Amino acid sequence: MNWTKITRVENIPPREGRPVRIGNLEIAIFNVNGRFLTIENSCPHRGGPLCDGIISGTAVVCPLHGRHFDLETGMPMRVSEPACLATFPTRVEDGIVLVDLTAGHRVMEDAAA
Repeated sequence: MNWTKITRVENIPPREGRPVRIGNLEIAIFNVNGRFLTIENSCPHRGGPLCDGIISGTAVVCPLHGRHFDLETGMPMRVSEPACLATFPTRVEDGIVLVDLTAGHRVMEDAAA
């Protein structure tokens, strides 16, 4: 895996998300009660910044239109919504959040392959 250091854990408060741009990629890292999860930051519906959404369990609610996405899988919470988001492996080491930006994947793409 190719881990990229992002930020210290205290920079992402519990039940909040933060945006991170690396090159052309913008991700959102969420602190779900001490567990860090990373997805693409742009809602596929209208591009809403998911990092500003409300966390509900392990889902985030888009701040623009209320669509819910599972932070673990990137899948929409309603089956009728076909678009999903890429998720990225995330871990914490010595108080630093690390993300493997090369290992992002979409569940629907994987299932269709």
